Amino acid sequence: MSSLDKAAKIFIALTTISAAIMELIDTSIVNVALNQMAGNLGASIEDIAWVITSYAIANVIIIPMTGFLAAYFGRRRYYMASIAIFTIASVFCGMSTSLWQIVLWRFVQGLGGGGLLSTSQSILFETFPGKQRGLAAALFGMGVVLGPTLGPTVGGLIIDSYAWPLIFYINVPFGIMASLLTYRFIPRGFDITAKPRIDWSGIFLLTIGIGALQYVLERGESEDWFDSRLIIWFTVIAVVGLVTFVWWELKQKEPVVKLRILKDRNLALTTILTFIVGFILFTSVFIFPLMLQRVLGYTAYETGLTLLPASILSLIFMPFIGKMLQIGASPKIFVTLGFIALMGFGILMSQADLNVTSGFFALPLMIRGAGLACLFVPLNAMAVAGLQPRDIPQGVALNNMMRQLGGSFGIAIMNNYIAHRVAIHRTDLISNIYNGSAQFAERYNQVFQGLQSRLPAGTNLQQQTYQVIEITVMKQTFMLSYLDAFLFATIFILISFPLIFIARNRKIGGDQMSAAGEAH
Repeated sequence: MSSLDKAAKIFIALTTISAAIMELIDTSIVNVALNQMAGNLGASIEDIAWVITSYAIANVIIIPMTGFLAAYFGRRRYYMASIAIFTIASVFCGMSTSLWQIVLWRFVQGLGGGGLLSTSQSILFETFPGKQRGLAAALFGMGVVLGPTLGPTVGGLIIDSYAWPLIFYINVPFGIMASLLTYRFIPRGFDITAKPRIDWSGIFLLTIGIGALQYVLERGESEDWFDSRLIIWFTVIAVVGLVTFVWWELKQKEPVVKLRILKDRNLALTTILTFIVGFILFTSVFIFPLMLQRVLGYTAYETGLTLLPASILSLIFMPFIGKMLQIGASPKIFVTLGFIALMGFGILMSQADLNVTSGFFALPLMIRGAGLACLFVPLNAMAVAGLQPRDIPQGVALNNMMRQLGGSFGIAIMNNYIAHRVAIHRTDLISNIYNGSAQFAERYNQVFQGLQSRLPAGTNLQQQTYQVIEITVMKQTFMLSYLDAFLFATIFILISFPLIFIARNRKIGGDQMSAAGEAH
């Protein structure tokens, strides 16, 4: 594909990145609409969470299969079909009048969206071969960082001003535009004519194994983990399904997921590092908005605006890092700097308190943005640096699956950790609230007098005072728990740090990379 002119490459880059951003926005845009959706559809908050769960399960099932599906149907045709499925499912999501209607269409939307992410990256890498691949990784990384950040901002703006169906209908014009751009600018040369054999057993085992695992991660907290028989059964299904899947795929000449490519040590280590980055990216986007909205009283829109400047910084950094990789800089240097930056972010965030203003978050978020830029670009490029062109789609798919699973594991672990810390901190704080305590008496009198001047006569001021104190205790409890979560994530990064130095110091712009890119 190196014969493409510069204008065609620009349009292909715009097409693939916009499609990836559209898919990634949808992974987080729904989160801020759950309350309104639950009310309109007559569902409980626990049941409406299936809107997120169904999308995530479909996403993580389809991502590792995208290399096979692109080879079977032709990458260009499969890409256009994924855009069409995603767009049409978005319309039906917006038109849904019951919980299970929208859960079904979100699942279909996830099948289309999962195909968009990996196929976008594969097309982009083949459009920018050899020494240009660092730039391609930078362009794709911009979309990966921008999508989850824009989701809450756009979702908050829509929910504050309009109604929840618009969060799905907004995909339609972008989907139509992406389809037209794909038809016009993605070359037919991306369609592969030799169809592989369909590995039905592999598809079945992958679906039940990875689907069951994603269900456990998404629903474990709400189902009380292993106190639930359902979670136990799904855990067993996940373990048996995935172990059997690996055994089966390694036996096949034409597997649905080519696990043998993980013999490339750099790819294997890169997928682990990408899992860690997914863990940090998704958990920080999960914890930070909860802290701002639940404890500090921010709206969803205000939360999104707080995150936006750091994302813009990432967008500025990524092309520069891509250019440095292109001229031969070692990716290890940037990955190391990225991990250090994310540890700095966690340490700074752990210093927050209930009195902080939005200005406090500017520095740590900027450090986080720079750190993510240093990680996404080299890791995306490292994942395919030693692969033959025919293996690039499979390598990309595995890497993207690990990022999604890292996020799912991260959110599940953090949910459990925060719940555990909430119990501990609440016990510690409550132990200081007892009659006779000078500090409690002082706070009680302050609150009582404040309420006395504002509430009408006849109000039970003692009860109202205790309620205000209870709210204050819970705010402090959650604040301390979220700060602990940031430190926990920092320790997780520190433990993972040695993995960087095990990887070979393969430069993205080296001769091997160039040869791999030009081999076809």
